[in-house]
Amino acid sequence: MENELTYWVALAHTPTIWTKRKNEIIVYCFNQGKTIADFFESENFLGMELKQEEHNLLIQTKNELANYAFLVEELLNQGYSIIPITSNEYSQTLKTNLKYNAPIILYTKGNKQILQEKAIAIVGSRNANDSSLQFTDNVAKKASSEYKVVVSGFAKGVDKQALDSALNYKGQSIIVLPQGITTFASGMKKYYRQIIEGDVLVLSVFHPKSPWSVDLAMARNSIIYGLASEIYAAQSDDKGGTWSGVTDGLKKGRIVYVRMPEKNEKCANMTLINMGAEAVDMDGNPIHQKAEYELFGIESSVMAESTPSYNTLDERIVELLNNGEYTAKQIIEILHLSDYNSQKLSQRLSKLDGIQINKKGKTNKYSLQPQKQPEQLSLSL
Repeated sequence: MENELTYWVALAHTPTIWTKRKNEIIVYCFNQGKTIADFFESENFLGMELKQEEHNLLIQTKNELANYAFLVEELLNQGYSIIPITSNEYSQTLKTNLKYNAPIILYTKGNKQILQEKAIAIVGSRNANDSSLQFTDNVAKKASSEYKVVVSGFAKGVDKQALDSALNYKGQSIIVLPQGITTFASGMKKYYRQIIEGDVLVLSVFHPKSPWSVDLAMARNSIIYGLASEIYAAQSDDKGGTWSGVTDGLKKGRIVYVRMPEKNEKCANMTLINMGAEAVDMDGNPIHQKAEYELFGIESSVMAESTPSYNTLDERIVELLNNGEYTAKQIIEILHLSDYNSQKLSQRLSKLDGIQINKKGKTNKYSLQPQKQPEQLSLSL
């Protein structure tokens, strides 16, 4: 196994080849009934069609296999785990959310079983206000009581509050690092007891010896969102990591819960809600009624603007139907569509492309029409 991990680490850190392309290499090997070791050890990379630049880069990586073997041995001896995307220990949620952009290996220390549990992400500003920190504490408390893992990025502000609150309420947490896992010595020492007891998993997708950097901090955000089934934003500016993460999630059809800002509060939370994010109260519960908005001092005109557009709602419906088939009533309940009844939603669904109506006795259930899919990154070998 250690020998095989050498090839995984080598592929993961081959420079300038995109993650998507590396995952295509993995799928190619699987379809050929071959391993990553077979790929590197063959004379022509198993005959895979490669650009000349890709071929040259892989040759360079092949020449450095001895160094990668030493790195793998060093990591394993120090108690770190290396989890390839084909491993049963890899997070299925991460794979599902990021698809071909899922990192091909994870470096971890701690309880790997945490990766198989349902998780939420709580994100927000490094300079969070008191309301945002209280919101973070409330949501982490609720998540912990429901046995959901809290994912955070270990930055000051909301990230740090999410971690500490989860542990304070006897929950579990994943720390997603913006650096290599071996450079987190101070954090490992601080949370040593929680790591040993199985309540914290430290995770990195970067070269184990990479120092912290702004670029890695930004790249780390997609992993935080990818590991989570639910995303809560405590406080966002109109730029930066939280903003880019939430807006990217909305574009991909994910439901993101954003704290309703207080009247005259200076943040971009309301802007995100206007863009289709789900407004929630201080406990993370969705806000839908006009009266509830007015309790926060939000004008009726602003409330109307915050209603998701048709395109956004359609995307949310499609995202839900990706998980199976549902009645109109179930869709209304799950997506909190207070402005719809079953008849009104059924009329809308009948006009959407790609929606299939399944007769179940006197009840209609809705699902996505089956399509011929391209090669999937199932990789659960």
